[in-house]
Amino acid sequence: MKTFNFIRILALPVIALAAAPAFSDEAKLLEEARGVSSAIPPKLLNVLDEEIKKGGPEGAIGVCRDKAPAMAKAASEKSGWAIRRVSLKNRNPKAVPDAWEEAVLKEFDKRAAAGEKPTGLEKGEVVTMDGKKVYRYMKALPTQDLCLNCHGTPDRISPAVQAKLKELYPADKAVGYHAAEIRGAITIKKPL
Repeated sequence: MKTFNFIRILALPVIALAAAPAFSDEAKLLEEARGVSSAIPPKLLNVLDEEIKKGGPEGAIGVCRDKAPAMAKAASEKSGWAIRRVSLKNRNPKAVPDAWEEAVLKEFDKRAAAGEKPTGLEKGEVVTMDGKKVYRYMKALPTQDLCLNCHGTPDRISPAVQAKLKELYPADKAVGYHAAEIRGAITIKKPL
């Protein structure tokens, strides 16, 4: 029994040392993911704001529809991370979350309901997908005031915007939001 305890005591530091590099790698991945994910939303908001000034909210619908995916694709190619936006109440049929993303979005909603600020909600972890290790990260995207022109309550959305949305997105679920509510999330992943 004494020998077993002695071996167990010696093994603990070895186990801790073996786990330290994995933790360090995950911390580095988290920091990298934060940097990648935080680069796109401000650029998108600036482009949206410019388009709203030029042609009103109905003229800016194309930014989220066409420019945002193009921006995500360019950032994906540059960074090596697969980047997209997802929502539990999607507008774009391509923005449907997978099972992991859906669980994280629901977790974000619970955390926000418990009082956490939506701007700080994030999750990153190593997961196995199709037998391969992947680092996944999500950051909540709270609704900004200018987003309410197209995603707000019906009284906030102009008839012109409502008509354009109905034309482009007949199955739209992405309305009824108020400022600072979680509209969705930016989701990124990278194979390890």
